[in-house]
Amino acid sequence: MTEAAAPFTLRDAIPADLPEVVRLVRALADYEKLLHEAVGTEEDFRALLFGEKPLLHAVLAEVEGRVVGQALWFNNVSTFTGKPGIYLEDIFVEPDSRGLGIGKAFFRYLAQKAVREGWTRLDWQVLDWNEPSIAFYRGLGAQGMKEWMNQRLSGEALKRLAA
Repeated sequence: MTEAAAPFTLRDAIPADLPEVVRLVRALADYEKLLHEAVGTEEDFRALLFGEKPLLHAVLAEVEGRVVGQALWFNNVSTFTGKPGIYLEDIFVEPDSRGLGIGKAFFRYLAQKAVREGWTRLDWQVLDWNEPSIAFYRGLGAQGMKEWMNQRLSGEALKRLAA
């Protein structure tokens, strides 16, 4: 018996995908109740993904030729291990395409890349109220880092400190 082909494909983003990248970033922001913070433009993402020194990478999921999800990531560094890792900034699959295995495929893709490159870890954040995602991540074997509290300087506080 042969295994059925996945109902989706993963592929790296290309410049023609920029409208889809922005659309899915905004869909994630809307889901997270943070749409007002999603102000990045196609040109911003063009520079991040396809500029002279790309800082961000995008993997897209397609079902029947339509982009239905994405994982946006960049390299971070662990000074303790002396090795790079992957920081998954965004992972999002449209509600109608959930349950197809796309989320797990994104994580497998990134884990394979990290192992292949000799990188030591895969990090990301999840909102504390997002129980379905937390349960999914635990099912992958992820551990919560409850002893670590995220900190951020942005907006006026960032400008004040810089002055």
